[in-house]
Amino acid sequence: MIAGSPMIRRSRRILMTLDAVGGVWRYSLDLAAQLVDQGWEVILAGFGPSPDVAQASEARSIGPLVWLEGPLDWMAEHPGQLHSVGEELDKVAEDFDVDLLHLNLPSQAASVRTDRPVLTVSHSCVPTWFRAVRGTEPPQDWAWHEAINRLGFQRASLVVAPSASHAEALVDTYGPLPHLRVVHNASRADESLASKKPYVFAAGRWWDEGKNASVLDRAAAKSQWPVLMAGSWRGPNGQEIVCDHAQALGSLSHDETLARTAQAAIFVSPSVYEPFGLSVLEAARAGVALVLSDIPIYRELWDGVALFADPREPGEFAAAINSLTKSTDNRRDFGRKARERSLGFSLERQAQEIGQLYQDLLPASSNSSLLLAQRDS
Repeated sequence: MIAGSPMIRRSRRILMTLDAVGGVWRYSLDLAAQLVDQGWEVILAGFGPSPDVAQASEARSIGPLVWLEGPLDWMAEHPGQLHSVGEELDKVAEDFDVDLLHLNLPSQAASVRTDRPVLTVSHSCVPTWFRAVRGTEPPQDWAWHEAINRLGFQRASLVVAPSASHAEALVDTYGPLPHLRVVHNASRADESLASKKPYVFAAGRWWDEGKNASVLDRAAAKSQWPVLMAGSWRGPNGQEIVCDHAQALGSLSHDETLARTAQAAIFVSPSVYEPFGLSVLEAARAGVALVLSDIPIYRELWDGVALFADPREPGEFAAAINSLTKSTDNRRDFGRKARERSLGFSLERQAQEIGQLYQDLLPASSNSSLLLAQRDS
């Protein structure tokens, strides 16, 4: 090196996995965009069903997007279908010379061979889903999920959960995870002053039994206001739910969902399984009064600023909804408190916390940016 010669450096580069099916898409893109603003480079690697044109365009506005052949673990019929996942990720990591892998399914960490640090996030998993939704262990033909996730947790340099409640569920299911950290999710939704309209709104992948669509649909029969449910009713594996009393809006774009949410007077989530619940955060950011199922994660995040109902009792949801329809002041008070609580879940905070975990995992040379070359003086 010639003393005083300028150095060419590049930003620290992260490989982040995602899928185009559920909430991981929104989590990944919002976090990645914020990380880029904070000086990181993000390479996006997708698995599962391909994104549509609009999704792909949004992703590529943030960083390079590559779509890989392997399936998502919860869409695989047997673990053999996941054997190529690690090899594919190793190749992308090498091709883009990344510094760290951020994998949004623990199973994806199970077979990677790279020497680079690996951070994996458990947004949900089959074993904790079965325990929460059906009160059982997974059936025998799903039992391999626990084994492959455990391998992923063991392989990872760090494991992240989006809430303390989900972290506790992971420990109950998989045993001690010494490298487990909690980083709450966040939302890019802006605070909204939209005038509220007399309807109840809910959003989710309703084909997922954990979203508990049938209870809310039955509650809608007793609601004094119409209940609008946005989201898909047919799942990628053929699961399907029928709506009898609520108004089924079908799948909406994320922006359309945010607009409907912001105008609602009341937002409801009847879920029995939620590791975080991003749609609730989006509703709170818009100052909408919340009616939530009484499960640990919602108590952790929203206790004191929402009404709660037994997720198995449609009548309790209807009663909570109707108590809010009767009082504009009550709705405004709950909406204001929810908005104030929501401000703690900012993308800036999330990216700073995740970025600090990256820094902790990277060698000192990476923490101060990587030296690629030097210019001749």
